[in-house]
Amino acid sequence: MDEYRDGKLARNIVNEISRILTRNWVIMEVCGGQTHAIVKYGLDQLFPKQVELVHGPGCPVCVTPLALIDKALAIASRHDVIFCSFGDMMRVPGSVDDLLQIKAQGGDIRIVYSPLDALKIASENPDKKVVFFAVGFETTVPANAMAVWKAKEDSVRNFSMLVSHVLVPPAMTAILNSPENRVQGFLAAGHVCSVMGYWEYEPISADYRVPIVVSGFEPLDILEGILMVVRQLEQGKAEVENQYTRIVTRQGNTLAQEKILDVFDVCDRKWRGIGEIPRSGLRLKDEFKSFDAAKIFETKQIQTQESPLCISGEILQGLKKPDDCPAFGGQCTPENPLGTTMVSSEGTCAAFYQYGRHEFHGRTESR
Repeated sequence: MDEYRDGKLARNIVNEISRILTRNWVIMEVCGGQTHAIVKYGLDQLFPKQVELVHGPGCPVCVTPLALIDKALAIASRHDVIFCSFGDMMRVPGSVDDLLQIKAQGGDIRIVYSPLDALKIASENPDKKVVFFAVGFETTVPANAMAVWKAKEDSVRNFSMLVSHVLVPPAMTAILNSPENRVQGFLAAGHVCSVMGYWEYEPISADYRVPIVVSGFEPLDILEGILMVVRQLEQGKAEVENQYTRIVTRQGNTLAQEKILDVFDVCDRKWRGIGEIPRSGLRLKDEFKSFDAAKIFETKQIQTQESPLCISGEILQGLKKPDDCPAFGGQCTPENPLGTTMVSSEGTCAAFYQYGRHEFHGRTESR
């Protein structure tokens, strides 16, 4: 990966951004993976002050609604259930517990690396109900669609999914529609676009007159993407461009898109810290409702309770940054998170903490 982390080339790109700048610009990277790369390599500290990077809602773990987390915890607590999840959901706080705490209390909770692993567990444990927590943006949807489709084909009746899939373009539109919006250009997530292509972004760019550049995740990818956004802004353009040409095409992976449409319908979805965004999620089609854990399992009326100190909703919308929060690095740490943006591997607060930004936070002590 050295060719994408060349310091000399990075300086050249930053110098070119400085050369063409004539005014202030606010650019949002949508993806949490990009946020971590930006903070890890200090990319946001390389630019002139006229370029401000704000961090968007591109962490699916962070935006999974609290009510759904609490429902997952209730299902995972059942003695007849094996609850399967990717590791990044294990410490996401519900109103009271998280999955690791439920596991410590005796719940059969297993970390898997693929939904097909959960399907195999279901085949091997016919006396148990096996639930897979399907969380993610478009990137993870094809594998989850395939698992449900295969479960139906193979008549695996003790397998189900608790679905919390969210879609990127409606979230970007919601940000642009907000009366508090300051974002003037976007870096779009390369891995999402590798599946979905970038044709979905073209109407957004045209309607809102905002440049959108599909970017990768290495330092030079991100720097070049920012240069492309700034160049468009300075020239008064609003187009979709593809920096990540080694991976992404305009049409994306059409076979994966077809499988998604076979299994899922678009629906309205609540986003934690943001609220409901129309047509921003996916749900299982009616023909697969027997695999929908949300319909299979009855849970008691859930009373959700967010921490009153946490400002993750404003962070997810790009309105504030972690060091604007009085709890950051003190009352809220990865070991004792108040919100999802601190505990998720792609969360903005987690990135700021992991790479030492809390050491310069005026209300906390250095590590």
